[in-house]
Amino acid sequence: MEERDPGTPARRYRKLSVVVPVYDERNTIVEVLRRMRAVRLPDGLDLEIVIVDDGSTDGTREVLSQLGDSTVRVVYHGENRGKGAAVRTGFANVTGDMVLIQDADLEYDPEDWPRLINPMLSGKAEVVYGSRFTGERRNMLFFHWMGNRFLSLVTNVLYNTTLSDMETCYKLFDRRVIDSLTLRADRFDIEPEMTAKVLRRRIRIYEVPISYAGREFDEGKKITWRDGFSALWTLIKYRVVD
Repeated sequence: MEERDPGTPARRYRKLSVVVPVYDERNTIVEVLRRMRAVRLPDGLDLEIVIVDDGSTDGTREVLSQLGDSTVRVVYHGENRGKGAAVRTGFANVTGDMVLIQDADLEYDPEDWPRLINPMLSGKAEVVYGSRFTGERRNMLFFHWMGNRFLSLVTNVLYNTTLSDMETCYKLFDRRVIDSLTLRADRFDIEPEMTAKVLRRRIRIYEVPISYAGREFDEGKKITWRDGFSALWTLIKYRVVD
């Protein structure tokens, strides 16, 4: 897929599929699901939520067993395989023509969904990212901020773009874009892999501001500085291979 011609009519989307990778989020998953169900979507757009439990051991699985309904499906991994593996499993199970990733903690607010959806409904984009650095937010620790900004800078240099937040969880895709990507990452390197492969296909990413309430490690945050090195290598690797 290549960059959309501005004169091309907007595609009519009928279903938003939301992929929710979950690992040991017993304390937040019910509230996140409540917020997702409460979002008022544009008329004519149905909602599908696909939760992927990635081998939780803290009681999350027992909570999830009570949450499935006509809108929510739960898929289980037998063991912990990583966020990337959970996202890929979610992509394999969605049925919508618009696909969004939603983390299972409370860092990202589903009330921001319409901000991401609107550029796609109006035909402005096939991929939309929610930027944590252009909207209202709870300030993150300096080294987290620096790491995120550095990885976005590397992305911009390598792929000739101007992203402010490559590592954001909020990534919304036209389903056809997802189907065109061969994703391999099992862990947090899924974020740079998706970005690199979208940009290599000359698909321009549209950014919108979102709110953000970042957690720290004592609140359950899982990504570490080691994942930053993996992200950097992923960006470099996929600049030359697919």
